[in-house]
Amino acid sequence: MTISAEEFRAGVRGALDEVICAHADTWERNRGIDRAGWQELARRGLLTAAHSGAEFLRSAILLDELGRTGYAGVRAAVGVHAFMALRYLSLFGPARLQEAYIPDARAGARIAALALTEEGAGTDLGGLSTQAEQLPDGRYLVNGVKVYVANGSQADFFVTLARTRPAVTTRTLAGASLMVIDGDQAGLRRERTELLGWHSADVCRIHFEDVMVAPDHVLGRPHQALPQLMRALDFERLVAGLLALGSVAYSLDLLTTFVRHHQVRATPLDSRQVVQHKVADLYADFEMLQQYGAHATRLHSTGELDTRTACVLKLKSTELAAEAARSCVQFHGARGYTADSPAARVYRDAAAATIAAGPSELLRDMIYETVRRPLPDLPLAGKGVDAMPPGGPGGS
Repeated sequence: MTISAEEFRAGVRGALDEVICAHADTWERNRGIDRAGWQELARRGLLTAAHSGAEFLRSAILLDELGRTGYAGVRAAVGVHAFMALRYLSLFGPARLQEAYIPDARAGARIAALALTEEGAGTDLGGLSTQAEQLPDGRYLVNGVKVYVANGSQADFFVTLARTRPAVTTRTLAGASLMVIDGDQAGLRRERTELLGWHSADVCRIHFEDVMVAPDHVLGRPHQALPQLMRALDFERLVAGLLALGSVAYSLDLLTTFVRHHQVRATPLDSRQVVQHKVADLYADFEMLQQYGAHATRLHSTGELDTRTACVLKLKSTELAAEAARSCVQFHGARGYTADSPAARVYRDAAAATIAAGPSELLRDMIYETVRRPLPDLPLAGKGVDAMPPGGPGGS
């Protein structure tokens, strides 16, 4: 029996309310989702989302609803685990590796993390310094430090970027590989990183000190990380953009509820035109971006998502989420600046989303590189347009 998109959304929203919203404040204080939380997410079917094809349309609903919980740290942790890290495994992992890790990850028995970024290799991954030296027996000896790793303290495995042969030229990813490194390997050390926001994302610095990795834990062919990243990063930006759209919806709901009920001099705050206009602008931008997000989702579901579309969605949705969060704090006044208020939480969290999965400045660079391409036409093709009578502009 199939269910409608509306029924699916209602089921997801109810599950997230029970699993996340009921426990997220505790996870925020403890700086991470606990094991019981991961297992309950899995039990409710929230870690088995499709990464491609028509089923991704339902995954987009899940991402939107994750954003609407109002806990960006949780959505980051789940997004990295269920979508981003597993995407690399499903795209590039050999069958044996997929069978060993993906079912357990979807069951909440193994937690996944991405270990890509370094102090000197963030936006520019060409500065990669983590080395994976291949030994005579084929194994790799990994040394390096990764930063801003979500799910870091509990992760059972890390999808890790490392150099597997020296680069011919500097500042390039040539000679780099992606590999799966188990969290219980000798020489792997975790160090908590305290962030301004994203408190429940469990962000850590990961040290690899002579960590041994089997050759069959390399994803795809060795030294091919660059094309792998280019293929996967558009998906990451799509995921980040859809999560951010849900965050905008949460902030707008928080904002409108407050301004309708809060009274200043015996009149509701939303009776003032300046408040009405700001809220109207935010809603207008949100509705346009929702349509763009749906467009990007459909493109991905048919295998047609391009870098520009992914970058535009991620750039605009995360920046709108930051603007909506700022407005939420501003109109809440001192209440919004209280550390434990929902308005303060979304304000702290919103800045991180404009940095993770490609900061706004990098996305603008990437979008600009495509501006020589013709601008797309207004997408009006369809049954109604195709049925129009012949005749040029102004014809009868």
